Amino acid sequence: MFSQVLRPTPRPLLFASAAAFSAAFFATRFPDVPGASVGSYVSTALIALPSVLALFAYLGPRRAALSILAVSAFAYAIESVGVATGFPYGTFSYDDALGPRFFGLVPYLLPVTYVPLVIGAVAAAWAPGRVAPRVLLSALLLVGIDAVLDPGAAALGFWIWPEGGPYYGVPLSNFAGWLLSGAVSATILLSTFHPRTPPPPGALDSVILSTAFWTGAALFSGLTAPMLLGIVLFAFFLYRRSRLRMGLK
Repeated sequence: MFSQVLRPTPRPLLFASAAAFSAAFFATRFPDVPGASVGSYVSTALIALPSVLALFAYLGPRRAALSILAVSAFAYAIESVGVATGFPYGTFSYDDALGPRFFGLVPYLLPVTYVPLVIGAVAAAWAPGRVAPRVLLSALLLVGIDAVLDPGAAALGFWIWPEGGPYYGVPLSNFAGWLLSGAVSATILLSTFHPRTPPPPGALDSVILSTAFWTGAALFSGLTAPMLLGIVLFAFFLYRRSRLRMGLK
């Protein structure tokens, strides 16, 4: 079955996924080499680009730009509240590894990392019919993605959980927060989607690349559960991409 999924997957995407997975080795083992931060910014932008371009092709420039701005504004707002108050994720703060921060709270880079994940989750959950099930599945997928990336990102010093938690130092409240924020973000994005026209397969490419990277980061950091979950999600996203490519729900 997996070979049937791989066949319709473009070879450049598979090579890029392998490169993202390999890049995680250098990010985890050599985080302090000169130029590492610049490389991180460039790779983050490159990972985000495919899904953003697919969204523009799907919605048109105006609707795509408005949807990205709306999700970005919400992300800035809820993350700022989270850092300032601890709601809804739990007590945490961003380190300097992600660059300058908006009002000293949230990195300016946040939409570049978050919005493509929302695009991919919503595309993976797309089906004709009622919106509520798609919002729920999108939010659950975003929680799953965070369960892969959060322990690795914390290990890399991207953000700090001072009180720790049972999931590799991450509190369970974080995932409740991601469920809430993911549902709102998915609702915002879905409000701009065509109700009967599926998004292009490329809308999933950024989340596929991101999952490949963070699965590698989990592997090279010795985080077994996030690594295994990352493998499952990577396969699922490839499967959903193949379905969209074939025009199936």
